[in-house]
Amino acid sequence: MPNSKKRTGSTLDGGASPAGKHQKKDTNSAAAQNALEALRLLSVVVADTGDFETLKKYVPQDATTNPSLLLKAASMPQYAHLMDKSIEAAKKVHGKVALDDAFVEEVVDQLFVFFGVEILKIVPGVVSTEVSAALSFDVDASVAKARKLIQMYKEHGIEQDRVLIKLATTWEGCEAAKILEKENIHCNMTLLFSFAQAVAAAEAKATLISPFVGRILDYYKKAHPEKVAEYVGASDPGVQSVKRIYNYYKKHNYKTTVMAASFRNIGEIIALAGCDKVTVAPALLEELSGSDLPVPRVLGAGTENAEEVASPPRGSQENGVTKDEADAEKLEMDEKTFRWMLNEDAMATEKLAEGIRSFNRDLLSLKDMIREKLRKM
Repeated sequence: MPNSKKRTGSTLDGGASPAGKHQKKDTNSAAAQNALEALRLLSVVVADTGDFETLKKYVPQDATTNPSLLLKAASMPQYAHLMDKSIEAAKKVHGKVALDDAFVEEVVDQLFVFFGVEILKIVPGVVSTEVSAALSFDVDASVAKARKLIQMYKEHGIEQDRVLIKLATTWEGCEAAKILEKENIHCNMTLLFSFAQAVAAAEAKATLISPFVGRILDYYKKAHPEKVAEYVGASDPGVQSVKRIYNYYKKHNYKTTVMAASFRNIGEIIALAGCDKVTVAPALLEELSGSDLPVPRVLGAGTENAEEVASPPRGSQENGVTKDEADAEKLEMDEKTFRWMLNEDAMATEKLAEGIRSFNRDLLSLKDMIREKLRKM
C-alpha cells in the first residue's frame, strides 16, 4: 500500500468551537491521498496523545489527554522541563516544596495545564484535560476541580472555550457536567460504554461525549471467543454502540458532539466515518496515513438509520437496551433509571469500573514519580 505522508490543511474540518461544528463534505475518498486524508473529509480528526511531536506530525484539529497518556509523556526526557515548571508553579502557590498530598496534587494540576497549554500552541481547536478519576463519584469536588483547571488555563492566556473538562460518565459526573455547562465550562464525558450513559450525558447538555469502541470489543471477544471472527466492521459491538448513540442523538436533536474513542484497529475507525469526531492514537494515525483503503461515509448527511445494525450477542442487551428501544421514543433519564440500566449492562458496568481504576492507578503512579523527583531536590 502507498505510504503517502503529504497532508493539506484544507482537509481539516471544524473551528475552535468546543462542539466542533463544521460542514461535513461528501467528497469522494478517492480524491484524498490516503485514508487519513479521506477520513478528515468526513470527520474531525483528534489526536489521542500528549506527545507534541506526534501532534506536529499529524496536525489534528484537537487533542485529548488522560492520566495514562500524561504519565507516559511525563516519563520522556524531552518533557522533563514541564515537570520542573510544574513544581516551581506549585511552590509559588504553597510557598515551599513539600511531599504532602496537597503539594503533589498541585504539581499534578500544574502539569496537566502546562501540557495543555503547549498542546494548544500546536492544535487549532481544543484540548481535553481530565478531572481525577478519584472524583468520579463526587459532584462538588469534580466541579471545584474543573473550575480550578479552567482558572489556571486563563492565567496562561487560554480562554475556556478552548478547553474541554473530561469527566467519567457516572451519574455524578453527569450532574457535575450539568452545573459546569451552565457556567460555559465545556465537558467531555469519557469512559462511556452504554446507551444509558450517552442519554444522561446528553440530558446534562454536555458539550461532547467519548463513547469507547475498542474496550467494548475487548469485552465481547473475551465473553464470546467463538465469535471473534465475526466482530469486524459494522458487526463490531463497539462500532454498533457508537452508531446507535449517534443516530439517537441526531434523531432527537441533541447538540452534544459524538467523538468516537478507544480504537483497536483502523477498521473500526473507517466503519464510523462521518461521526462528528474521532480521537485516534498515534499508531493508528500512522496506519491510516499509510493506507489507501476507501473511506465511505457511514454516519451523517442523511445516512441516519440507513444501515441495519446487527443485533448484539444473544442473551445480552448491548448498552442495556435493544436496538428497537434505542431507536424508539426519547428516553426520560433519571438517577434510578440510569443506575438500573447500567446495572443490567454487565459490559458497561465492568468497563466503567475498570476504566476508573486504571486512570486512578496511573494518576497515583504519576504522583509517585513526582514525589521521587521532589525527594531528590
